[in-house]
Amino acid sequence: MTTSTKFWDKIADKYSKQPIVDEESYQKKLTVTQEYFNPDMEVLEFGCGTGGTAIIHAPYVKHIRAIDISEKMIAIAQGKAENNNINNITFEQLTIEELKTANSTYDAVLGLSILHLLEDKETAIAKVYSILKPGGIFVTSTTCMGDFMGWFKLIGPIGKILGFFPLVRVFTGQDLIESLTNAGFSIDYQWQPSKDKAIFIVAKK
Repeated sequence: MTTSTKFWDKIADKYSKQPIVDEESYQKKLTVTQEYFNPDMEVLEFGCGTGGTAIIHAPYVKHIRAIDISEKMIAIAQGKAENNNINNITFEQLTIEELKTANSTYDAVLGLSILHLLEDKETAIAKVYSILKPGGIFVTSTTCMGDFMGWFKLIGPIGKILGFFPLVRVFTGQDLIESLTNAGFSIDYQWQPSKDKAIFIVAKK
């Protein structure tokens, strides 16, 4: 079990009870994403956490495969889906790096609040590109701390060792866009409510 896995397992219950920090922005991101959906879509969400976003999107697509590094997060997500009578989501404890699936499998991939928590975002983005069907979309909302908290690059590793933080990568919004375009994506939609907020992007294959 990695340090990050232990961290997310430890806070899973508390995380599941926390309210959305910026409800207005969250609702806008949901609305924009659903404008791209149709009822025949096969969707993957990686870093799904406790499943809240997948459950909201489930009525708009055929099926969602939702994966997360934390066993406890997944258990909470499964309970939420059962309580809401949602039966078109498959929750699995799995990382994007461990995921094995054929190329051109999914119509849409969601990676929300996750790219800055990965060891190597470029490898993950390249994998997303390969498993998307031609014309498929990658929806990501990413905290780019290099634009407003560059100093975290110095203290983050110490906090991770002490168990205060999970792995957190510090990069800028421009770094993120370059990672997406270098992988072959075109940016179809981009929005950021303010400089210190996550950048929301819909990238198209």
